[in-house]
Formats: sequence, structure tokens, C-alpha cells
Amino acid sequence: MRPEDRRQKIMDILLEAGSASIEDLANSFAVSKMTVHRDLDDLEQAGLLRKVHGGASIESSPQFESDFRYRERMAAAEKRAIARHAVSLIEPGQIIILDDSSTAGAMASLLTEVRPLTVITNNLSAITALSGVAGIQLIALGGAYSKKFNGFFGIVTDEALKSLRADIAFLSSSAIEGTQAFHQDQEVIQIKRQMIRSARRSYLLADHDKFSRQALHFLADLDLFEAVLTGGKITPEASAALADGDVKLISTHSEESENSA
Repeated sequence: MRPEDRRQKIMDILLEAGSASIEDLANSFAVSKMTVHRDLDDLEQAGLLRKVHGGASIESSPQFESDFRYRERMAAAEKRAIARHAVSLIEPGQIIILDDSSTAGAMASLLTEVRPLTVITNNLSAITALSGVAGIQLIALGGAYSKKFNGFFGIVTDEALKSLRADIAFLSSSAIEGTQAFHQDQEVIQIKRQMIRSARRSYLLADHDKFSRQALHFLADLDLFEAVLTGGKITPEASAALADGDVKLISTHSEESENSA
């Protein structure tokens, strides 16, 4: 097996399982542990995984964000619920921004319910879903494509956003601590911040696992957002911090509980 093919299969294993040991990977491909180490070094250098003691992981850490394909599978039902509520906040005729996140991407297929719309996005999944859809004026932000984030970033993306204005921006972050949002990647943060500046108002979309977590880089104070939308029950400590900071939290979990009562 060619090294590039083996490394792709290593990624396939990690996308399915989240983590794997060097010993198991060596046995799976009938190669030496040293060969696996070299494969993991190359994949880590590309930002696709992180090496841990005795193996590798694709799961998020304070310094590492997971591959888009892995994040898309995590909390999928909750993200769909968040996406549906987010779409309910949009009115026909508005201009909206969707960021690169899997939660914002889940909104794309629902936007036909509120056409006509203008959609600005760097999210390749959203671009693919909305291309050629009647009633949707799609403005696809160019830039350097990131396979890991399945979106476009960099100077070209930033400059395009600076020339645009929108009614609402929908963004996500990988971690929320207290009343602040964080992310592991500086380039991603740069584009998200410009999206906030380019919109009259913004909403933060975050599944409940994002709360009380840390990531390397500060993104924004939560009071910059109209509200934080989540789909699950967060801890009392996280809820208290938001209340003390006068941050509005909208939980689809609470709404579903009320509707079923």
C-alpha cells in the first residue's frame, strides 16, 4: 500500500473511532510501529490529527480542533435542532452570513423555507447545498480552501467580507468558558470576527458540549451576540455564568421539553 493511501485509511479509522493506538494501526496495515509513527507525524504536521501517548486522536483539545467530517457526526440531532431554530429567526428578503461550522452548515437545506434570501458563506457544504437553488442569491466567499474545516479562509476571504454587509450572521465556536467564546485556530477566528463586524446582529450556535470548555484563542465576548443558541442542557455553573453576564441563552432542549409537557 502506498504511504498516501495508508494515511488516508488511518484518517478513515480516526473519523470513525475518534482515536486509535499505534499498535492497532500497525497491526491493521501490517507495518512497523515506526512506519505508523512517521505516518502520524506527517498527518499531525498537516493539522489533521494530534498524537497522544501510544496513539493518535482526532477529537478536539484546547489546541486542536477536529476534522469537519468528524464534527459533522457529533451531536448531529442537536445541531439539526439548533439549525432549525436559527432558521426561524430569519425573515424572507434578508441577507445572512453562515460560517464554516457544521451547525451553520445544517441550516443550508432549511433555508428554502424562508426564501428569498441572500446567503454569504465560506462553508463549502452550504455552498454546495445552495448552488442553483431558486430564490437564494448565493455569495460564496473565496480564499484558500481548508479540507479540515471544509471552508475558505485567508486574506481573500477577509477582504471579501469587509466589502459586504448583512442582516444576521450565524457562527459557532469550539469552546465557551464563562461569558467568552474561544477557538483553536487563529485564521478561523479572523474570519469569524469579520463576519460579526459585517452583520447588524449575530447569533452563536453551540451544542451543549461546547460549554465549560477551553480553546487556545479568544474569539469574542458573548454579549456581542443577540443570543447563544444551544440544543441540550448545560451545567448549572455554565447557566449561572451566562445569567450573571446578561447573556441570552436559547435552548431548543427547553422548548422541546415544554412542548412535550
